[in-house]
Amino acid sequence: MGGPLSEEKSKLKETVLGIVAHVDAGKTTLSENFLYFGGSIRKLGRVDKRDTFFDTENLERERGITIFSKQGSFVTGNTKVTLLDTPGHTDFSAEMERTLQVLDYAVLIISAPDKVTAYTVTLWKLLERYGIPVFIFVNKTDRQGIVKEDILKDIKEKLSRNAVDFTSADDEEIASVKESFISKYFEGEKITDEEIGDAIAKRELFPVYFGSALRNEGVRELMDGIDVFSVAKDYKEEFSATVYKISRDSDGNRLTHMKITGGSLKVRTSIPDYGKVNQIRVYNGTSFETKDEVEAGCICAVTGLNDTRAGLVMGNGEELLPVLTPVLRYKVIFPPAVSIQTMLFKLKELTEEIPELNVSYDEEVKEINIELMGQVQIEVIKHLIEERTGINVSFGTGKILYKETICNSVEGVGHFEPLRHYAEVHLLLEPLERGMGLVFETDCSEEILAKNWQRLVLTHLEEKIHRGVLIGAPVTDMKITLVSGKAHIKHTEGGDFRQATYRAVRNGLMYADSMLLEPFYDFVIDIPENAVGHAMMDMEKMSGVINPPLIENGRAVLTGYAPVALIGSYQTELTSYTGGKGRITLRFHGYEKCHNQDEVVEKSGYMPEKDLRNTPDSVFCANGAGYIVPWNEVRNKMHMPSVLKGSKAEVYVQPEITLRDSLDLSLGTEEIDDIIRNASHANEKSNGNQWNRKKQNISPVVRTYKSSEKREKYLLVDGYNVIFAWKELSELAKVNLDGARLKLLDILCNYQGITGVNLIAVFDAYKIAGHDTEYSDYHNIHVVYTKEAETADRYIERFAHNNGTRYDIRVVTSDGLEQVIIRGAGCTLVSSREFEKEVELFSKQCMENYINSLNK
Repeated sequence: MGGPLSEEKSKLKETVLGIVAHVDAGKTTLSENFLYFGGSIRKLGRVDKRDTFFDTENLERERGITIFSKQGSFVTGNTKVTLLDTPGHTDFSAEMERTLQVLDYAVLIISAPDKVTAYTVTLWKLLERYGIPVFIFVNKTDRQGIVKEDILKDIKEKLSRNAVDFTSADDEEIASVKESFISKYFEGEKITDEEIGDAIAKRELFPVYFGSALRNEGVRELMDGIDVFSVAKDYKEEFSATVYKISRDSDGNRLTHMKITGGSLKVRTSIPDYGKVNQIRVYNGTSFETKDEVEAGCICAVTGLNDTRAGLVMGNGEELLPVLTPVLRYKVIFPPAVSIQTMLFKLKELTEEIPELNVSYDEEVKEINIELMGQVQIEVIKHLIEERTGINVSFGTGKILYKETICNSVEGVGHFEPLRHYAEVHLLLEPLERGMGLVFETDCSEEILAKNWQRLVLTHLEEKIHRGVLIGAPVTDMKITLVSGKAHIKHTEGGDFRQATYRAVRNGLMYADSMLLEPFYDFVIDIPENAVGHAMMDMEKMSGVINPPLIENGRAVLTGYAPVALIGSYQTELTSYTGGKGRITLRFHGYEKCHNQDEVVEKSGYMPEKDLRNTPDSVFCANGAGYIVPWNEVRNKMHMPSVLKGSKAEVYVQPEITLRDSLDLSLGTEEIDDIIRNASHANEKSNGNQWNRKKQNISPVVRTYKSSEKREKYLLVDGYNVIFAWKELSELAKVNLDGARLKLLDILCNYQGITGVNLIAVFDAYKIAGHDTEYSDYHNIHVVYTKEAETADRYIERFAHNNGTRYDIRVVTSDGLEQVIIRGAGCTLVSSREFEKEVELFSKQCMENYINSLNK
């Protein structure tokens, strides 16, 4: 349908706007005003009456807070706004941060009585990190004693000097934010709305509006400002999208909420790795409209996709790791009759919607742990679990989630060279400021290490949670730069660089001066004036950082930050010594130096040399055999020179590798078990600083035999490894590689038909630029082509590691390194040559059975 009205709507400028604020600042009330004045709702709802448009969940209405982000829309002037409502409570700040990834603009609300709080500063830093232009709305200015000039001064000092009061701004104030504006101003030229809009979009100017959302004051002016000064984004023609949320509707359908950031998306489109789009929904509160196609800039939810997750970037774009993460880990306690495995599955499903929960299962003690932001979130999660499973759970005492970093720059070296494998990696590890996270870069000449190997090293750096050497906590606030490395022209595989990279990180950490970090809360303590001395003394005992108190009218406000471990339960004590007249507000501050590092490290009992999953040692080769070199001897044997100035590391000359006469590169089962066994004892430390590599006398372990339950069978085939191991296929590959691949797939189809096993053939595509993992079915088997920078062996190893305990997995390969890792993951394996004989035998038996059936 057409007509003047639809044409007029199509001309509207479109933008995506989010409202962010600390709890009780008036965010939901302002959202109601936007929707009401924008023509989307007929009646203004109120939080205290529990009838607001966005807060539809029972928990949200009961508590009067926003827990889950919602989508709505309204029109202001010539602009159609998609409004995303975000939580304000700090316990749900991770949900808010996920939404920031898809915003074009944000409205930051500041409560006039509170001015700029510590959490407001946190929000400002997040908006800066995601590059989001900001309109500032100072709410509750109708309260007695509010002085706008004082609030604006606070904003300029704590947020940005380029914040300008747009309710009474003149040209001179606006001109002061930018040199080109100053020039125009003194030349008597007017600064246009387009120029102001461009400055806002570039975060060079931040308009400030004053008002009261509850009394509908200043809201229209803010809406007019959004209409006049917002700039429509330009998008590329190629499809791309950013996922910011996963949810389920009332019928249990899995919804992937995303912003289309390039091209368009149509119903029934297949998205590689994630499935086919069955339905596209554009939500407005709880209702939605289905679409056949949506264009770039649209916020929508789609059904039919699997394995998507919040933060996922499809197509072009950079995926950013979240800043706000939980600081406490809790044990989940279930009723006795409940199956832990069943609950683990249910909780894993919940983490799709709330990814910061980080549900984990401790195999040794048979317990499930969950990471949470605070007490309010605990109550919400408890309610959600009971609502979805009917099971009432409880939580143990929260344990602090520590992190580690380094204090100095060091070089880490990783060398991996078992027979017919080779890779060496040199990494520069440098400390960063608090809150910077991990940064990965490369500063290595392509003459030293080819570009494809460099990309592979960066991939392996990003794919793993690197553990520190103090207590094994995740490392953060560190820049890791690839500075040198070496590959072998014949024997290097992708998995070799993975091993060398992991070992290089760990090797550098062993040499670094490490620091333990713990989470801190920003606090605001509001108490009677006569109690301020008591509170300040308590904060000092807690190793807190305290600002000078603000004392007025017999009350004192104390601000600062202190360790979560000490201040988290302070409200009880505060209530006691103030007679119930004191209150404390806590917001997540970030990670700072641990106040009791020695105590925590000693209590953990962590020994980095014995952490076999994060070994700092390297593997070298001599006389046709690989051997383990302890981390503190690696620098004397490395093949590439050190990149750090003043290093006295000796450059080691690589011995000539003697090749075996046999063409079969597979390792026997006994040889593999011996490698694993040796690796298990390689890091055991004796007295002093000597390394004991002899086998220890270990008491026998008595085990009770239990029959294993029948598990679904999977067979993974390293496609090109088999092709070049089988003579017939190898000869065909020299003439036509595609023909050899199809021939193998036909053989595998026959084998699957005989055995009934789930069969997956995996082929390398890691050297193809921009290639995503590609899945397809070939008759009765599955075929996988790996993504760029991921080899077939890496895909198989990951599959084995993730599913080795759930399924009966066999792997066909003659890659010696891959065999070691596969057996280490608890899977069985067969060499390519042995599999060829097995296929021939099965085919022969099948033919004999067929002939016998004809003769009967």
